[in-house]
Amino acid sequence: MIRRVWPLVAAAIALGIDAYVLAGVLPSIADSLATTVAAVGLGVTAFTAAYALAGPLLSGSLIRGSTARALLIALGVFNLGNLVTVVSPGTEVFLASRVIAGAGAGVLTAVATAAAAAMVADHERGRAMAMVTFGLSTGTVAGVPVGMLIGDRLSWRWTMALVVAVGLLSMVALAVKARTIPSLPASRGPAFAVLRSARTLVGIAAAFLLGVASLGLYTYLLPMAEARGLQGWGFALVWAWGIGGVAGSALVGRPLDAFGPRTLLIVLPAVLLGGFAVFWLSAAPAAWLVAAALWGAAGWASVPTLQQALTGAWPERAMPIVAFQMAAMYLGSAAGAAAGSGLLADGVDPGDLSAWALIPAALALLLTCRLSIGHARHPAARLACEAAD
Repeated sequence: MIRRVWPLVAAAIALGIDAYVLAGVLPSIADSLATTVAAVGLGVTAFTAAYALAGPLLSGSLIRGSTARALLIALGVFNLGNLVTVVSPGTEVFLASRVIAGAGAGVLTAVATAAAAAMVADHERGRAMAMVTFGLSTGTVAGVPVGMLIGDRLSWRWTMALVVAVGLLSMVALAVKARTIPSLPASRGPAFAVLRSARTLVGIAAAFLLGVASLGLYTYLLPMAEARGLQGWGFALVWAWGIGGVAGSALVGRPLDAFGPRTLLIVLPAVLLGGFAVFWLSAAPAAWLVAAALWGAAGWASVPTLQQALTGAWPERAMPIVAFQMAAMYLGSAAGAAAGSGLLADGVDPGDLSAWALIPAALALLLTCRLSIGHARHPAARLACEAAD
């Protein structure tokens, strides 16, 4: 049954590449468009903002009639935006293209995750949602370095052409498997109705804080290593983080289905805290490699864990919940990167950024404990939450 989800995973890979690949080719884009890196960097902001707004606002209306059609439309909009990025003659068109691509990506993530959960039996929902996250992490880990290499050897336009190619292949796979994608229940009310649930609000806030701490800090992994005298280990650290992320998102599904999200809601943010503490207190290459792998694993595995925790008792509202959760995560990533930039501008040593990341990670742990404490299966988990409070 779980094999049915693979077309959705392929679409998620394209999203994973697109969400981060621009960061590695910003200087090339700026030179090509005769503008500044700061101006081109607004494209990341435009993509993130459109992603955050489109997912919650548009997903519900698009799925009316056919979930497969909604997925194809969202993926088509995503591909169109990236194609316009490839041929952008100037900054204005470039920024507009990032809005289009972000809107398609926001809808696609929400619908694909909800559809994946609906395509399998109840005891496989965790694995199905984790597979979509696996696609996102794989796209980031494998696609981004390849895209940067293409940008260095050819041009940034060929880098974005890679994203378009993967997106088109995903569209073909979805079209072939369209009949196997079940219809999702149309929302009976506005998407914002799910925010009336205190539990959902806590989960969305936790997703934002985890995005700030995990994805936001990842932006500065190389400067952090250099500040600790580990500049020669940068490539290995990036791959350790990436391999950990792929492994975490690939392996978390079975424990979620077997035991539920309660314990993982505590363990994963706690692992993040431990990893950040190692970066702050140690300069040993081996310690950093292990910490980077655990950081990547815990950060990406927390995505389907939160999804399972928030949608398990409310599967008919999975799509708007996931839309808000993923929007919060990507907004958190942008906020974390901006906060890191501000700290560095104020003279903070890059090696100390991980200490600052302990703050949002600890706050996220408090919130995930709130989600878990009422139903924790193990006394130790309850004690950990009470100690965190």
